[in-house]
Amino acid sequence: MPNTYTQVHIQFVFAVKYQAALIGDSWKDGLMKFITGIFQENNHKMLQINTMPDHIHIFIGMRPHQSISSLIQNVKTESSKWVKAQNVCSVPFAWQEGYGAFSYAKSQVPNVISYIQNQEKHHRKRTFLEEYRDFLTKFEIEWDEQYIFKELE
Repeated sequence: MPNTYTQVHIQFVFAVKYQAALIGDSWKDGLMKFITGIFQENNHKMLQINTMPDHIHIFIGMRPHQSISSLIQNVKTESSKWVKAQNVCSVPFAWQEGYGAFSYAKSQVPNVISYIQNQEKHHRKRTFLEEYRDFLTKFEIEWDEQYIFKELE
């Protein structure tokens, strides 16, 4: 749309179903490249992406032509299909329902990129659920514990 100018930076966080540590070192780069392609095909700018075995962080410059929910639904659906098609996971792969979406000012972009790049370092000190609860608290998002990502049962 002409005369539409935006600057929207969003970090998405979501987990493998039951927080199972399924994302393997041997195929996580392929997964991240595939997911990056989905964002690019939808005309969003990938700023940083990184996975841990049980979750993913994605930081983008988002264009306003698409809703957050439809974008993430597409990413989760297509990336799950990719994992299955690549036959890289010995058990059925799926993402948990839900996601976190956190917005940032332009001045925060370098720090968010660095944070995502250093996920391995952060998770030596705290779990994914601790990190996720910290995000919700920091961003003053009301949440109910029963709807937080589920641990392996």
